[in-house]
Amino acid sequence: MNKTTKAAGIGLITATAYVIANMVGTGVFTSLGFQIAGGVDNVFAIVMLWFFGAIIAFTGAQVYGELGSVMPRSGGEYHYLSQLYHPSIGFMSGFFSAFIGFAAPIALASMALSQYFSNVYAGIHPKVIACGIIVIVTMVHIISVKSGSRFQVVFTSLKILLIFTFIVAGFFFIKEPQHINLIPNKVSWQQMLSSGFAVSLIFVYYSYSGWNASAYFVSELRNPQKTLPRSLLIGTIVVAVLYLLLNLVFVYVTPISEFTQIVDGKIEGKVDVGAIAALHIFGASGGKIISLFISILLISTISSMVFAGPRVIQVMGEDYKIFRFLAKKRENGVPVNAILLQSAISLILLLTSTFDALLTYLGFVMNLFAFMTVAGVYVHRIRHPEMHRPFKSWAYPVLPAIFMIFVIWNVWFMFQIKTAETLYGLLTLGVGLLIYFIFLNKKRT
Repeated sequence: MNKTTKAAGIGLITATAYVIANMVGTGVFTSLGFQIAGGVDNVFAIVMLWFFGAIIAFTGAQVYGELGSVMPRSGGEYHYLSQLYHPSIGFMSGFFSAFIGFAAPIALASMALSQYFSNVYAGIHPKVIACGIIVIVTMVHIISVKSGSRFQVVFTSLKILLIFTFIVAGFFFIKEPQHINLIPNKVSWQQMLSSGFAVSLIFVYYSYSGWNASAYFVSELRNPQKTLPRSLLIGTIVVAVLYLLLNLVFVYVTPISEFTQIVDGKIEGKVDVGAIAALHIFGASGGKIISLFISILLISTISSMVFAGPRVIQVMGEDYKIFRFLAKKRENGVPVNAILLQSAISLILLLTSTFDALLTYLGFVMNLFAFMTVAGVYVHRIRHPEMHRPFKSWAYPVLPAIFMIFVIWNVWFMFQIKTAETLYGLLTLGVGLLIYFIFLNKKRT
């Protein structure tokens, strides 16, 4: 680790802020309508969606914490899969992360931000707003690691405060609450065993994605063997509690039917579910204010991914000569070329993609790499039984197996119902694998 990295070392509070900011954002403020449109409109089933998502995220955070503590290098799945299986597998993960894995969530968060802001002021085209915010956040993170870290902590703190205020107001100040029944019944179990429930877990899993955020910049953490697992677990627990309460508030203050709409004879979910619920809690004027706050605080989500994603691209640049220009850092440790590349791809996706198709495609591929990484904890323990592990996954080997079973179940339903998006995902991985074996197989540095 060089002097610049030591001086700019990221502590537990900032690392946890990045994890929370990566998780809390687009998904929780946009996905409920899509879940209801998919046939999951029973309150108990909705709660179980988010509870299952919490279990999966917590399980994944455990495993990534262990792997990161014994392989403390930035890059996340790219580094883990390269070491555990083969460099080609790691390259596919890095290729996806570089071109889609972080750029797509940045585009999605920007879309959501512009949608919420349009509820407040419709005088600016949403895509102009979305593009502008990506450019501004990119500039902040290019300045220095310290400026980006301070920016992140402030906006993440405001985000948590807003969500807490929203939850308290929803439960205690609503005049005409909806009747919600949290006791499971026949309908609950039917919906939980349906294909719609499985597909809805795509949106939930995406909402929880980010529980592995600090694994992408391990090399920049102070005392990474302890800071990494702690930041992952603390961040995941905080977000799980907020998500469960927030979705309960949504259905407590708003009739279920208001989260969907009829488009060309089909039921589709609305994106701005937070704004819809805010109207019932605070009225028209208050709802606009909350929409403004949500749009502003989605900036922290964009910021966290603008920071984390380029660290994967940077590590790939260190490993492959052809990508060496992407490893270039400024004197303050900022991988400027990697940041600019990722932001450029985000802008392209923003201008060319639809929200739901991009989300499904992203969720499918993320599931595949998460599955291989979690399976890697078995590989690592078998290969290196003698190695000291600063952090060990709890309830091993059961918890990793639970995660893997969920992913298999989820991917199977995704392939059946969202075949086109999943095939595009497999095509992306095929392109990455082809590039590796044609151009890079013998060119690792």
